[in-house]
Amino acid sequence: MSVANLSGEVMDITNHVAPKVSLSAIKKTNIRWLVVAILFFITIINYADRASIALAGPALAKEFHMDALSMGYIFSAFGWAYVLCQLPGGYLLDRFGSKKVYAASIFFWSLFTLFQGFVGFLAAGTAVITLFALRFLVGASEAPSFPANSRIVAAWFPASERGTASAIFSSGQAAATVFFAPLMGWIVFTYGWQYVFIVMGVLGILFTLFWNKFIHNPKDHPMANEAEIEYITRGGGLVDMDQTKAAGAKQQGPNLKYVKQLLQNRMMVGIYVAQYCINATIYFFITWFPVYLVQARGMTILKAGFAASVPAIFGFIGGLLGGMLSDYLLKKGYSLTIARKVPIILGMLLGTGIIVCNYVDTEWLVIAVMSVAFFGKGLGQLGWTVNSDTAPKAIVGLSGAVLNVAGNLTSIITPIAIGYIIKTTGSFNGALAFISAHCVVAIVCYLFVVGEIKRVELKD
Repeated sequence: MSVANLSGEVMDITNHVAPKVSLSAIKKTNIRWLVVAILFFITIINYADRASIALAGPALAKEFHMDALSMGYIFSAFGWAYVLCQLPGGYLLDRFGSKKVYAASIFFWSLFTLFQGFVGFLAAGTAVITLFALRFLVGASEAPSFPANSRIVAAWFPASERGTASAIFSSGQAAATVFFAPLMGWIVFTYGWQYVFIVMGVLGILFTLFWNKFIHNPKDHPMANEAEIEYITRGGGLVDMDQTKAAGAKQQGPNLKYVKQLLQNRMMVGIYVAQYCINATIYFFITWFPVYLVQARGMTILKAGFAASVPAIFGFIGGLLGGMLSDYLLKKGYSLTIARKVPIILGMLLGTGIIVCNYVDTEWLVIAVMSVAFFGKGLGQLGWTVNSDTAPKAIVGLSGAVLNVAGNLTSIITPIAIGYIIKTTGSFNGALAFISAHCVVAIVCYLFVVGEIKRVELKD
């Protein structure tokens, strides 16, 4: 078929078809980075709620006449429930998906945090029991949080960006202290310990609304285009994780018998033990560190709140650099094993230096040494990245739950052990040696136990 244009020339438009535009030619969106930013902010709230008891600790101990060992048990209440509920939490994630389970988690841990602000109206003995129970319920509610973070990163990010993404949300652990330790110290000093829990509880409940609006599965997100989904899929992202599965896969996902296979895998056992040791440092910082500054270094709670934020800033920086360094090594052609292990081992070497605080007296040197140690902890906190790399595809949530069980046994043991050390020795020196030794064990695990880092295949 021919037609004449305005100049009289004849144009043949027969079989004229518009060229097809390939996905590779379409500029991809970057909604995955918005998703990980939300994970970062909810992790800040998560760890601020965990740490709120530490900033309120000295005032609580004085009001309810608790010694160091009693405080250790109060600090550990969170950990008991957090560990016990990991496998059920992982099951729920694989069964119902990350968005719904995480939303419920945020709401209930925030509600139980809010309730802690009212235990002061009870008699001393009843108040202590109620406080323990509420901390226990906070731990139960937070159980799905980090497995969900890892699960969401595995769905939204290709392997080459996974280290940075995991480092961003993990750095929320340190950022919580940066942002909230000075604020909580000021609240306790100005208004009383009760208001720390009230403020944090209300903040978390409000964030639930934000979560529901902006978090979706990759293929369901209204702001992500097909080019981004194709990019994630091509790079190994598990974008179909929460989609309807075949009957066989659906049965496989939450099946607890696969936990046995994980625990029989040498690589995974090394990762789990190392995660336990790495987390010992964070649980010292979010439980006993403010108490250490007040009782061992003579600071006021207001000054301790600001002082605690300095090492946390370095921990935050270390967390970001650890993930970036790992992904940089991967993009430069180094193996996944080298790319993940180098930041972890370097970080734990720096973490062992926490013991130096036993031999310095000036406040600024103590804070400097703690800053280096916490920077190292941040640099080496790639356990969740490694989980995204190694978890069997059908049970990413459950595998993350097993990692979190191992990593958070220290949330029970470390607060109690440090409380016992302080009570029996009258000093924090043994406590710092205890933390330093854990860093050494983490190094040994990644050097001699873990071996090659690769995805685990489930056996029928």
